[in-house]
Amino acid sequence: MTNVKRIHFIGIGGISMSGLAEIMHHRGFEVSGSDMRASEETRHLESLGVTIMPTHSRSNITPDIDLVVYTAAIADDNPELIQAKDTINKVETRAQFLGSIMKMYDCPICVAGTHGKTTTTSMLANVLLGADKNPTITVGGIVEAISGNIHIGGHEIFLTEACEYHNSFLDFNPKIGIILNVEADHMDFFKDLDDIRNSFTKFSNLLPSDGFLVINKNSAPNTADVKCCIETFGLDDSANWYATNVSFNDKACATFTVNYNGTVLGELTIGVTGSHNVLNALSVCAVANFLKVPFSVLQEYLVDFSGAKRRFEYKGCIHNVTIIDDYAHHPTEIKATLETAKKYPHKNLYVVFQPHTYTRTKAFLNEFAQALGTYGHIILTDIYAAREKNPGDIHSKDIEKLLAEGGTDVTYIDSFDEIADYLLLTCNPDDLIITMGAGNINQVADILLGK
Repeated sequence: MTNVKRIHFIGIGGISMSGLAEIMHHRGFEVSGSDMRASEETRHLESLGVTIMPTHSRSNITPDIDLVVYTAAIADDNPELIQAKDTINKVETRAQFLGSIMKMYDCPICVAGTHGKTTTTSMLANVLLGADKNPTITVGGIVEAISGNIHIGGHEIFLTEACEYHNSFLDFNPKIGIILNVEADHMDFFKDLDDIRNSFTKFSNLLPSDGFLVINKNSAPNTADVKCCIETFGLDDSANWYATNVSFNDKACATFTVNYNGTVLGELTIGVTGSHNVLNALSVCAVANFLKVPFSVLQEYLVDFSGAKRRFEYKGCIHNVTIIDDYAHHPTEIKATLETAKKYPHKNLYVVFQPHTYTRTKAFLNEFAQALGTYGHIILTDIYAAREKNPGDIHSKDIEKLLAEGGTDVTYIDSFDEIADYLLLTCNPDDLIITMGAGNINQVADILLGK
């Protein structure tokens, strides 16, 4: 950040970009940005004194700007980006900029993995705050403990998610790394699973010799060339960190015994649901131990951790029907969420699923059908395009066809209002509704609850 005084963000309203902009504003940089859509994030930044332009225009790029940052969602033909590349010395992607920010902190912590990054980052944030470590935090979801997606702390610890898409995390500079799992995803970018594993291997090799890496024992990249200390977590004693005596309460939250290299550290209860969060919590235990956080702090602050928004989030109840919203959009995540639902009190389960991106739906068509095919009543709606254009060769009805052939009770409905009407007519007291997907399917829950 040498010789940088003013930073301009193209696409400043994104949840990650807005957080980075606020951090830099707090650290004394002059910050501006542009976004086509006003949002809570842009309004908050404006309240802090950040200048927000409501359009993408060449005129937004002025000579006094020292650095321009843009998101992957910004197209190469964006006029503002073209002007920036023509006239500004430093133009960086969000990932490159995040890597630059990490150099400003003594201990950057990066949470990587195909699934679970937001929950685990949020979980670790809760522990570090409870331990008075004063971390600076940026996370890809809304977390109750920090009343948002960022927390501006001191200059020692910087905690963030590390996304593998487009190899973004290879621009980072971590001292501590977590790899939760490595599975096939983002097949519009990666060639195959080996290509993904190779990226995670490169990420592992970023860790310095005095750093620390904790990895899932059963889903790990090649770490043969890693220079730092490595510890593993899992569900048996083949891992350094493992859980025994796992049980669940009536809300599907786990209590278990934490073991480290064969030594029992104590019992831990976590305030988030599902067996997958046992593994997430073990990775947090490992990092906390490396940072000399007492186990008693984990016991106190993990039981209070209620999760990030859209991660098995209780939305409300109508006519004694419980409504949960979940971000699951990959077959593995769907299975984990629905296994959690099995442990949650209910009579009948209704799953409203919105596939996320055409590429992912096509790549995992059979896996989506398998993941959804053994649970309750399925309602499908149209694919959420996100960054993609409709190729015309994949549709939610393709999942519907496979589910119907397998005997699953499945219905396709394209309108959110019609989905809500269907559920109000069909569900009975003590039933459970889960709205699921990484798009805007959570709006169905809001319609049902009259929000």
